[in-house]
Amino acid sequence: MSSSSSSTTVERDAAYTIELVKAEDFEAVLNMLKTFFFKDEPLNTFLNLGECIELENYSMKSLKDNCSYKAINKNGEIIGVFINGLLRRPAATDAPPEKAADGCEHHKFKKILGLMDHVEEKFNIFDLYPNENVILDGKIISVNSNYRGMGIAGKLTERAYEYMRANQISVYHVMCTSHYSAVVMEKLGFHEVFNLKFADYKKDDEVVFKPAIPHVGVRILCKELAKDTPKALL
Repeated sequence: MSSSSSSTTVERDAAYTIELVKAEDFEAVLNMLKTFFFKDEPLNTFLNLGECIELENYSMKSLKDNCSYKAINKNGEIIGVFINGLLRRPAATDAPPEKAADGCEHHKFKKILGLMDHVEEKFNIFDLYPNENVILDGKIISVNSNYRGMGIAGKLTERAYEYMRANQISVYHVMCTSHYSAVVMEKLGFHEVFNLKFADYKKDDEVVFKPAIPHVGVRILCKELAKDTPKALL
C-alpha cells in the first residue's frame, strides 16, 4: 500500500461517490494504479521496477472477490480505489501454499514477492485471530494525488466496513510497505500487529531493500469490527 503526492489540487467541495469495482472497471483501475500507485510504492521505486506485467496481475487478482471499491468524481472518473481480497483459513488437510516468488520470472518483482513470502512465514494472521475463518485483506489503497485531503481513503474504507458487517467478517487486515499508507490506516483506527524492519530482511547477509526514509519496514495493521448482522453467503 502506498500514498501519492502532487502539487496540483482540485476543488475541496468536488463531489464523488463510492461504488463497487465491477469487471468493466478493471482496465480503468489498472490505469489508475499505473499512474498513482506503482511509481510511488517504496519498494518499486527502490528497485526501479519499471513496467512489470507480473506486478499488474498480482495487484488485480483480488478483484474477483468482489469486495473492492472505487471513488468516482462527477465526470465518471475513478479518483480512488481500495482493492480488497478475502483471506480464508486453510483447512488442516490443505497442502502448504506455493510461495508467490517461486513462479515469478521478473527478477526484480521476485524480490518483492520473496519479502511477502517471508512475512507470511513469520506471521500468520489466523494465529492471532483463532476464531475467524474469513478476514478481509486490504491489498492496495490509492487516491489520485490531485484529490488528496478530501477523505477519500476514509470513505473507501468505510464502504468496506459495510461489506464486512453484511458478511459477518470481523477483521480487516492490511500490509503496508509505505510509511505514509501505514499512517493513513492508523488514522482510520487500525493498529499494528506485526513489524519487520527492512534492515532485518537479508539474503546472503545483505539487506535486500533500502528505500528512502521514512519507509523503514513492513507493517501489518488490523481493525476489528463487531459481528452484529445476519450472516450472508461469501
